Amino acid sequence: MAPAATEAGGRRVTAVGAAASERDAEKLEFIEEMTRGFDGVQERVLAEILARNNGAEYLRRHGMEGRTDREAFKARVPVVTYEDLRPEIERIANGDRSNIISSHPITEFLTSSGTSAGERKLMPTIEDELNRRQMLYSLLMPVMNVYVPGLDKGKGLYFLFIKSETKTPGGLPARPVLTSYYKSDHFKHRPYDPYNVYTSPTAAILCTDSFQSMYAQMVCGLLARTEVLRVGAVFASGLLRAIRFLQLHWKELAHDIRTGTLSAKIVEPSIRDAVDEVLKPDAELAEFVEAECAKDNWEGIITRVWPNTKYLDVIVTGAMAQYIPTLEYYSGGLPMACTMYASSECYFGLNLRPMCDPSEVSYTIMPNMGYFELLPHDPDAKPLSKDDPPPRLVDLADAEAGKEYELVITTYAGLCRYRVGDILYVTGFHNSAPQFRFVRRKNVLLSIDSDKTDEAELQAAVERASRLLAPYDAGIVEYTSQADATTIPGHYVVYWELMVREGGAWPEAGVFERCCLEMEEALSAVYRQGRNGDAIGPLEIRVVRGGTFEEVMDYAISRGASINQYKAPRCVSFGPIIELLNSRVLSKHFSPACPRYSPQKK
Repeated sequence: MAPAATEAGGRRVTAVGAAASERDAEKLEFIEEMTRGFDGVQERVLAEILARNNGAEYLRRHGMEGRTDREAFKARVPVVTYEDLRPEIERIANGDRSNIISSHPITEFLTSSGTSAGERKLMPTIEDELNRRQMLYSLLMPVMNVYVPGLDKGKGLYFLFIKSETKTPGGLPARPVLTSYYKSDHFKHRPYDPYNVYTSPTAAILCTDSFQSMYAQMVCGLLARTEVLRVGAVFASGLLRAIRFLQLHWKELAHDIRTGTLSAKIVEPSIRDAVDEVLKPDAELAEFVEAECAKDNWEGIITRVWPNTKYLDVIVTGAMAQYIPTLEYYSGGLPMACTMYASSECYFGLNLRPMCDPSEVSYTIMPNMGYFELLPHDPDAKPLSKDDPPPRLVDLADAEAGKEYELVITTYAGLCRYRVGDILYVTGFHNSAPQFRFVRRKNVLLSIDSDKTDEAELQAAVERASRLLAPYDAGIVEYTSQADATTIPGHYVVYWELMVREGGAWPEAGVFERCCLEMEEALSAVYRQGRNGDAIGPLEIRVVRGGTFEEVMDYAISRGASINQYKAPRCVSFGPIIELLNSRVLSKHFSPACPRYSPQKK
């Protein structure tokens, strides 16, 4: 049943449909309760956060000792970025256990995929934050059951992975938020729920060896092919990597299914034990896998192999939208459900219309997850100087439909008025709770998986690589880039137009290959980790002929750009521009090796 929509006070307000069960009804009523009294809940949450962290040094410094009122908080506590909080975060990371930003002990750092000075940001968190995340997870299936009946009659094939983690100098774990969740007792010892039965063994999910993990999850998914009702991964890129893995390894997988014995490449005992429980000789299934995977045409492979799949459960908003056409090809046009909106800093909300078209996805912020404010976003505004007055923030309840904002959060873990960097567009309201479409990550140019590269990082990488051209008296006239999602995995493409000075020489292919690797060495730790795994393909430089960027400028001006204000875009996504660039390519070069990445092992 689709949600009803009504007009209230000039606002478009949606309502969730009928519940599938009594348990679901309680969850859906909780959503209604939270969103009906949205601003009241927000005021209570802020008071709770301030009371809990009353003894924290940060709040005392800003005159909030003993204060829990919203007015004082807004008047006294500044809006900050990660760089503003870096001194406090480094003190915690280095072992200072005093109440710096929180009166509750910081138990770990969640590593944000947004980067600072080329490294992951460290987001402090506390033990009971897991309970809030688990609460939001518990709302997802009750909402989904409104739209897709019978999900308790089968299984979910989800490709889930953990990533390597480090320890800070003070001994606290530093790891991605999903790694933290999957390794928690909340996940490992979760109670049985017929709506959340996965084909992937927990042992496989918790294996840091990506090959062993993927292999085990894929073979278990194939064994349960007729029981699978939904297929997913966290990001669209992850699901496409799983399809690519099947393309590369279906012969080995079919052999294991035929013989009932797991490949000797899988050496982790816990995985072997878990897979042995379900892996039995099945010649008929092995023949089916071989017959389907041997075909040249892989269109609709997901529904061919898992015929009862009702939808894909993947994030396809923001940078992941570039993968939608490829997913449509492999899935035969299955719906794509984007169920929730979260980050390392905080979990925010959920999609109350999860089966909508990806272009229409809106997330409803749950007011009990943290205290949220909005910074009106003007993409054409110049950066604030120290002499400018501080930005004026808007409460979520006062958001206006049709406007863009940057999200600012205050969390139970002690982040106060922190700029997340997400740009959101208000699409409407659920009761009094605003609903947002995720527009983009602020300042991000390129993203393939969890990497986020901004213009300054790309510029620094290009400058570093260009030094290798100096012995040839060659230099880069102009450049731009794109995130190429047509390959699996996707990869960065950088277009270079070169000039060779009189008496110089055109660099040979090996020089450009070294330039590719040099650029990768200059990119963030998140990017380098993805390259050393299977999340990101080798960076590619495409050298274009002289005058190409003038042609790009002429095209932009023909479409209305001002010749006085025009500057070459550092990233392109507009199809005709990409076609123009590709038609002028003289040569293509790929990074010959993975860039260095050596995480400290726990």
